[in-house]
Amino acid sequence: MIYETRVYRCLPGRLPALLKRFETITLKLWEKHGIKQAGFFTTLVGESNQELTYLLAWESLAEREKKWTAFQSDPEWITARAKTEEDGQIVLNIVNQLLVPTSFSSVK
Repeated sequence: MIYETRVYRCLPGRLPALLKRFETITLKLWEKHGIKQAGFFTTLVGESNQELTYLLAWESLAEREKKWTAFQSDPEWITARAKTEEDGQIVLNIVNQLLVPTSFSSVK
């Protein structure tokens, strides 16, 4: 397995809009495209409380490329994303990493 960590830093006050978009729109589209999430987290203590961190689980880099590209180019996603940003931009920046478990990891 390959795990992808994605951290979305929101503009001030926009985290609730991002959480709502994931809960009501994004996760349904991920299901449609076969994208598997492995957890979502907000920051309790850290540099910023305006962050959403989540993990995705992939069988391979090829699977990630195929499914993520299909999701990003889905007209339903493009329309929904634009609609949720009618009141302004939500995400300031995104940082992601692709990770592989070590031999001693409890997650494989």
